[in-house]
Amino acid sequence: MAVYTDINEIDLAHFLKDYDIGELLSYKGIAEGVENSNYLLHTSTGSYILTLYEKRVNSNDLPFFLGLMRHLAGKGISCPLPVNQKSGSSIGELAGRPAAIVTFLEGMWMRRPTVQHCYALGEALAGMHVAGGDFPMRRRNALSVEGWRPLWDNSKAGADRVEPGLGKETEEDLAFFEANWPSHLPHGVIHADLFPDNVFFLGSKLSGLIDFYFACTDLLAYDVAVCLNAWCFEKDHSFNLTKGTALLRGYNSIRPLSADEAASLPILSRGSALRFMLTRLYDWLNTPEGSLVVKKDPMEYVRRMRFHRQIKSAEEYGLALEGQKA
Repeated sequence: MAVYTDINEIDLAHFLKDYDIGELLSYKGIAEGVENSNYLLHTSTGSYILTLYEKRVNSNDLPFFLGLMRHLAGKGISCPLPVNQKSGSSIGELAGRPAAIVTFLEGMWMRRPTVQHCYALGEALAGMHVAGGDFPMRRRNALSVEGWRPLWDNSKAGADRVEPGLGKETEEDLAFFEANWPSHLPHGVIHADLFPDNVFFLGSKLSGLIDFYFACTDLLAYDVAVCLNAWCFEKDHSFNLTKGTALLRGYNSIRPLSADEAASLPILSRGSALRFMLTRLYDWLNTPEGSLVVKKDPMEYVRRMRFHRQIKSAEEYGLALEGQKA
């Protein structure tokens, strides 16, 4: 979550007349994240999240995102529910941006996830994959391999200012993935951005998943790789094998990875690291001054890329291969 577009109380109050959620009491921007503009609304009927969709989000994708949240909630997955306008539409316009309101989800995200949190995350991710199995809509992952080079082309001129040699290193990785990325693995709905700040807990219990605006149809095991990168590295950039083991055990307890998925986990994890390095690098170089946005260091994911190059099998992430499906 982030704030790129400022809104005033007059425009917001006018916008809210199209909804049956009561009188606006207060609102504030949410600075965490890098994608859309988000506000926490307090009205006379409760709390809500208002999202203004910025330029990286295609408005034609919004029915997919909002429909997916409704579908998952209907399958018992705890996630925000879109709030319809009085007209029945779930998409409006505010400050020249497409906008939507969703219900507020109680909980907080873990700044320092424990092994228990990682296990619960694995369970929740697998549960989401299973629940999304019959979601009828599809959306291509615009930030999979074919989307990485255009993103890189808009960032590579500044890459060596971040670290000397990063340009050559990234070019080599891109060529490797373009030649070797797996395509034969099980596909389905993935979250694609399930970082700790998108997973809420109440005490030790996972209370819900949020921020589905990168969700798409792609390799299910790629979502696992995203979570290994996001949840299982420590502040000193070392991989925590105990956390990796817990995350994978939690996932396998609901939806066991196939042998092919397990074999592909190193390349998927390495590719996931490149994907987040590229978007972080782009934002690091291009985010306008004055935006209420927390920029994230691309070097965190450069270090993850280098770690995954040394991995030979999923066992090194903590996956017990015994009993894997063929």
